[in-house]
Amino acid sequence: MDDVTSPGARRGFGTRLTHGSRPAVRSHGFVNPPLHRGSTVLQPSCEARIENAKHRFERVMTYGTQGGPTHYALEDMVAGIEGGTHCTIVGTGLAAVAVPLLAFLRAGDHCLMPDSAYGPARNLAEGLMTGWGIETTFYDPTATAESLAALWRPNTRVLYMESPGSHTFEIQDVPALAALARARGAISMIDNTWGIHHFQPFAKGCDVSIQALTKYVGGHSDILLGSVTVNSQAHHHAVRAASSAMGHYASPDDCWLALRGARTMAVRLAHQEKAGLEVARWLQARPEVDRILHPALPEDPGHAIWKRDFTGACSLFGVVFQPRYAQEEIFRFVDGLQLFGIGASWGGYESLALPTNLAVVRRVTPAPAAQIVRLHVGLEEVADLQADLAQALALLPR
Repeated sequence: MDDVTSPGARRGFGTRLTHGSRPAVRSHGFVNPPLHRGSTVLQPSCEARIENAKHRFERVMTYGTQGGPTHYALEDMVAGIEGGTHCTIVGTGLAAVAVPLLAFLRAGDHCLMPDSAYGPARNLAEGLMTGWGIETTFYDPTATAESLAALWRPNTRVLYMESPGSHTFEIQDVPALAALARARGAISMIDNTWGIHHFQPFAKGCDVSIQALTKYVGGHSDILLGSVTVNSQAHHHAVRAASSAMGHYASPDDCWLALRGARTMAVRLAHQEKAGLEVARWLQARPEVDRILHPALPEDPGHAIWKRDFTGACSLFGVVFQPRYAQEEIFRFVDGLQLFGIGASWGGYESLALPTNLAVVRRVTPAPAAQIVRLHVGLEEVADLQADLAQALALLPR
């Protein structure tokens, strides 16, 4: 592991991002590490090739799909951000969800997943995993360890968490749930994309952390990447073996761009957290808005747990409109925005707005009745964003 996690781990977050995963000896004097591309890896002898294949999960390069120096640098960076020991980079955020689920689940196993989970994760659980003989039970994301224990089965192998939840932003009591999983001999994993570094999953008892590096680490809405971070060599081997068996691979060009994005992430996160809260509080006071789904706000139901477990927030939150508004009226509001683009993803430099009711699927908790718009606040000036929201809100019927 490089200087992002060793004595420099005591340094500030911005310092670690600036200096982590940079070679001690500069390449021709340049600050950034070089980009390494390749498929064929030449071996010094046939015997060496056989021996190296035994260690392919420990950064002994045998073929390009096993990664290379550019991948390793980003893996060290992400592991350092989350407090893990090993990281595997894959091509998308969804691949980062699929790889650990399929690494630790087999036919006949049972998985517990929150009812608020990211839609494609739910699709995987209800689709391919069902076809492979893996059953998933969706649980209330606000469940306590005691209530979740009632859903446990002898074949429950994975507890999946996402805190806060996609679109509806419920905060889970991760330390208590992870402790339950550990006591029952199951793997606990969490989608930590919203938490980024504000939530330290391994310090809270998790075994596996998933991130869509497409978001804040990339930061510029121009790459697709995911990461799976663990805190033990055994879990690393399981994840790496599953990733290799399924042919998952990330472009080294995208890994290099993610490394570049990570250098400025601390500054972007600090600005976007502050701007996001300003916009959220401004919207909270609008008569068109019923409530804001943002765990960093004291009024949010999950605020107490957020305050206990998180050191900050990102700039993604939900806006619940007054129940008198119909879907077509909310569409008119979103269509009327000029600075907020209409599109999926988040974590980039640009602001986004997305009506999310149609994306909210529920099995055990009620789907929201009122219209919800998910907002991501980018790097624009807050006053300009507020003015844009005001003119679009004026399109709603009085």
